[in-house]
Amino acid sequence: MTDNSVPTPDPATGAQVRADDRAHVFHSWSAQAQIDPLPIAGAQGSWFWDYDGKRYLDLGSQLVNANAGHGHPAIVDAICEQARILPTIAPSFANDKRGELARLIAERAPGDLNKVFFTNAGAEANEHAIRMARVATGRSTVLAMYRSYHGASGTTIGLTGDPRRWRAEPTGNDVARFFGPYPFRSPWNTDSIEAEGVAALNHLRQVVELQGPATIAAIIIETVIGTNGVIVPPPGYLAGVRALCDEYGIVYIADEVMVGFGRLGEWFGVNAFDVTPDLITFAKGVNSGYVPLGGVVIGSRIADHFADTPYPGGLTYSGHPLACAAGVASIKAFEADGVIDRVRATGEDLIRPTLEKIADNHPSVGEIRGMGFFWAIELVRNPETREGLVPFNASGAAAAPMAELVGAFKERGVWPFTHFNRIHLAPPLVTSDDDLSHAMGVLDEVLDLADRHVVS
Repeated sequence: MTDNSVPTPDPATGAQVRADDRAHVFHSWSAQAQIDPLPIAGAQGSWFWDYDGKRYLDLGSQLVNANAGHGHPAIVDAICEQARILPTIAPSFANDKRGELARLIAERAPGDLNKVFFTNAGAEANEHAIRMARVATGRSTVLAMYRSYHGASGTTIGLTGDPRRWRAEPTGNDVARFFGPYPFRSPWNTDSIEAEGVAALNHLRQVVELQGPATIAAIIIETVIGTNGVIVPPPGYLAGVRALCDEYGIVYIADEVMVGFGRLGEWFGVNAFDVTPDLITFAKGVNSGYVPLGGVVIGSRIADHFADTPYPGGLTYSGHPLACAAGVASIKAFEADGVIDRVRATGEDLIRPTLEKIADNHPSVGEIRGMGFFWAIELVRNPETREGLVPFNASGAAAAPMAELVGAFKERGVWPFTHFNRIHLAPPLVTSDDDLSHAMGVLDEVLDLADRHVVS
């Protein structure tokens, strides 16, 4: 593991942080009286620590956004320097860091995606991508997967397929849903990844035809499904989506809020699948969340529509100089340190074989899947039927087996990222081989607890 030394925190300060939080902070996705957030004193690299000095390996990059790790000196210095020069300027002006970051992003995007509209987060990016598609096509309906998450704003929570949408309904969105490929739990009972891709495309075509192609503005797809399973698309699936969109004049939006900027070992995830969408949305990894930033990378089809027609949207902090300076520094640091190539190689040469070996030793592991620094370990109670370790969207006592695993991780100094019956592995892209091996060693230990729930 990396150096264990941390600055000496003050437990009394931690107590005050907790008191202020509980008295005044309203937390997202939570019943406020039932949570007790851990006060964090500091972080560096792939680790963070509390006010008692306990260190945790950040296995989820916070919310899959701290791609550069914590406290990266080049990004911190860039923010400080920009703050001294020009801490803020309205988006109607040209700014050196805003323009430079847009150019760097466009140079790494596929095909003719050459313009960038900056937002403050991923939800806003998806919100504006949908607006662009609707205005440019004159259509309203958007197709989105059931297993998806696109944000918590008005439009994007309506697009979202997972249960976080349920209590936000009705959202008033013109949305139709479809099943994406999921070989491990195939809706079509296919027996191979290739057959799953074909079945999923046939299903999507039927949904398009029944919905009415002339009514559909866009299809939005996470390039690799994120929180809902780290589901990697079968070979040819995304190319098939591209062809279907071309056939009917539908805008293809690739939601890369999670997987953009190195998570899959590519600057943009679609590059791994040789496909060019009309729009790519991004956030999180573009500057590791040091200052909030997101955006839409825009292809010529959409950009040309707004050449002489005003785009009906804007944001006060669009392309904020501090955020863009952090983005420029992050891209340059990743280039200088060879981060993208290392993520791709480490994913195949270290993470995949280690997880496969772990899976072989634990009957509770139904499947491991992923690429780069983005993986899921799907846990089952019955290996034959593939019944999940906990039920879908379980809570309370029904979710106890997963809660037990989470507690075991934290006891061992690893902060996990879990969802439903899955453990996700999405550490900062700068995580060392030693720390990765340590995390997977802890995973191996913790899975012994999951194995106790297996029935045959």
